[in-house]
Amino acid sequence: MYLQSLATAFPPHAFTQRECFEILSQSGAMEGLRGRSRDLLQKVLTGDSGIETRRFCDPDLKKTFGYEAGALHQHFEFHAPRLASEALLKACDLASVKPSDINALLVCTCTGYLCPGLSSYISERLGLRPNAFLQDLLGLGCGAALPLLETARGFLAANPDATVATIAVEISSAAFYLNDEPGVLISLCLFGDGAAAAIWKPKNEGGQLRFQNFRTIHQPEHREKIRFVNVAGRLKNQLHREVPDLAAEAVSQLYQISANAPGKIIAHTGGRDVIDAIERAIPGQKLSATREILRQYGNISSPSVLAALEHSLATSPHAESLWLTAFGAGFAAHSGELVTCHND
Repeated sequence: MYLQSLATAFPPHAFTQRECFEILSQSGAMEGLRGRSRDLLQKVLTGDSGIETRRFCDPDLKKTFGYEAGALHQHFEFHAPRLASEALLKACDLASVKPSDINALLVCTCTGYLCPGLSSYISERLGLRPNAFLQDLLGLGCGAALPLLETARGFLAANPDATVATIAVEISSAAFYLNDEPGVLISLCLFGDGAAAAIWKPKNEGGQLRFQNFRTIHQPEHREKIRFVNVAGRLKNQLHREVPDLAAEAVSQLYQISANAPGKIIAHTGGRDVIDAIERAIPGQKLSATREILRQYGNISSPSVLAALEHSLATSPHAESLWLTAFGAGFAAHSGELVTCHND
């Protein structure tokens, strides 16, 4: 399948890491934490995390840090369809495609749950045709964008005249709260809100990027090291200190078994330590686009790899081969290639 357009959307409310710490300090949200937990928050939010700013849907960050379970769910339900729709409209404009031209809409997210899924809400907002195929992929965590693309590729193989839209959207702030567990606190310091949408068609119109050679690795023995757990109705992120090394090892394995000689690596942001570990595991590769997205937006979970791809295409538009990788809950890691095709 061939990429027609790619676009991201982020909330307008930007906060520096230091501003986040100051708001936390002033809100009283840290008062119930142990001293060690408060020190951890200060260290990450005022130190060198590789993040300068993050974007959040609610301009009142003090309120966001204090939401109860029900309010967190409402926060997701209100903002996720809007942010996803904004990204998709941008992608449609870039591809000269109307929402009513879309035959299938595929959406991934892990920071909230709706039934019917987000695809129903987005379809209604944008006026997709009533017989469009709607599919929501849940439970794949930060790595979901690449399995989402492979699902789109399968749909296009079965429907060779179709136009498919894919959206990865995360309202990470809908999973924010505080307790003394390091994984919960570090998540609060790293994640941001964002969305990425793309339009795909099954035929090459010349010089377009083809998505191919999807690969995946599942390691359920490491599941408890990175996953969401439901605690009193809220999503608690379990995040073990071994995650950077797990990610680097899995990405290195995928890189070695890729069918073609992989080109430039575009990775899910993860965090500074994750990026450092991947660069050590694959010498000669510098994840500059990934680092830039982390710097500007933090870890935005599943849209991260596509946001890094958008940045890379904007700064190096003539790349012939790109190797995408994303990883997260499961533990699972995925990869795929984008290759410029001058002939169908």
